[in-house]
Amino acid sequence: MQPIPFIPWVWRDPSWTEEPRQDLDDRPDTGLIGYEVEATDGGIGKVDEDNAKVPHDCLMVDTGPWIFGRKVVLPVGTVRHVDHAERKVHVDRTKEQIKNAPEYDADDHEGSRTRTGDYYSDSYRLMPPML
Repeated sequence: MQPIPFIPWVWRDPSWTEEPRQDLDDRPDTGLIGYEVEATDGGIGKVDEDNAKVPHDCLMVDTGPWIFGRKVVLPVGTVRHVDHAERKVHVDRTKEQIKNAPEYDADDHEGSRTRTGDYYSDSYRLMPPML
């Protein structure tokens, strides 16, 4: 049996976007600005207000003091589910995996996208997501 390939740039569970909301029509990800982001082993930060500056298939996360104020970009394929009541985005990677991800370079979007996609695809081959 072949494992299901990881596609980093596609929502795995888009059900949270199905309820029509005018403010989410163009970019459902911008409706997540300010939501806390939870890795499998704890909080990593919040969806940053600059999220609209990155493509719609990733989330810009401000890690605050956790990794020296660095912002990381997570492909939407890492999102396990969104809890609107708690205002949390749950991802299926560990804090260490996210900390070790390549930095986003706004001046080299295509290069950043390739490095990030390769990094997370490799992480899924080496350590499948916890369901």
